[in-house]
Amino acid sequence: MYRFLLTRQWVILTLISLVLMPTMVKLGFWQLHRHQHKVAQNALIARNLEAEPVPVDTLTSPGHTVPHAQYWRQVTATGTFDTADQVVVRRRTSADGTVGYHVLTPFVLDNGKVVLVNRGWIPDNGSQITLPRIPAAPKGRLTVTGRLMADQTTADSGIKDVRGLPAHQVMLINSAQQAKSLGKPVLGGYIEQTAPKPKGDTPELIPTPEHTDIGPHMAYAVQWWLFTAGVPIGWVVLVRREKRERTTGGSRTTSEPTTVAA
Repeated sequence: MYRFLLTRQWVILTLISLVLMPTMVKLGFWQLHRHQHKVAQNALIARNLEAEPVPVDTLTSPGHTVPHAQYWRQVTATGTFDTADQVVVRRRTSADGTVGYHVLTPFVLDNGKVVLVNRGWIPDNGSQITLPRIPAAPKGRLTVTGRLMADQTTADSGIKDVRGLPAHQVMLINSAQQAKSLGKPVLGGYIEQTAPKPKGDTPELIPTPEHTDIGPHMAYAVQWWLFTAGVPIGWVVLVRREKRERTTGGSRTTSEPTTVAA
């Protein structure tokens, strides 16, 4: 009755079904893990943004690697900007997606240590070779508030650390690299400035990271698992249809009257 299942066509269909089911189960769990990661990330961002700011040198030091649990932590730094040694970070986008630069200015703390401050985004001047116009930083002693971020690396950012760039231009924000250029101890990581706000339109401060949208990953996970359940159901439906068609076809053949020649 079910010998047709041993035909080449049905063997291939069955094997494909057996391969698809565990694959789609894994894809569902992959989306579930992405959902869980997003939820945890949002909670971390919200918690660190809501925390009271602390002095930056209580969380990091020269050569320190900022742990993930402290990303976006609100920090303060009191000192003066060293605009003579500031650089721009290439290929950075504004809030509306326009490509330009980030302004990275060393900030000398009262104790003599240096922390890098990302002052925000500025537009380019149409040239990749000459330095864009950089708005002046506030003069004198002041307190900067911002979000603590980890050093950028080629592995984490996906951006190649290109050598031979024009003077005062870099591809990554990395405290170890800037420490070599400055010849001074630089605190690990950097600050994304949130205050004081610039007097003009630029630099455009880095927007607060999104931490309310959890994305569609959970819905995708459920979809993959529904597809998994649909495979055996579809297989059974096709088997029953094939059996019915073969049985009906065989019945019509055997019930046809035989014509006897006169």
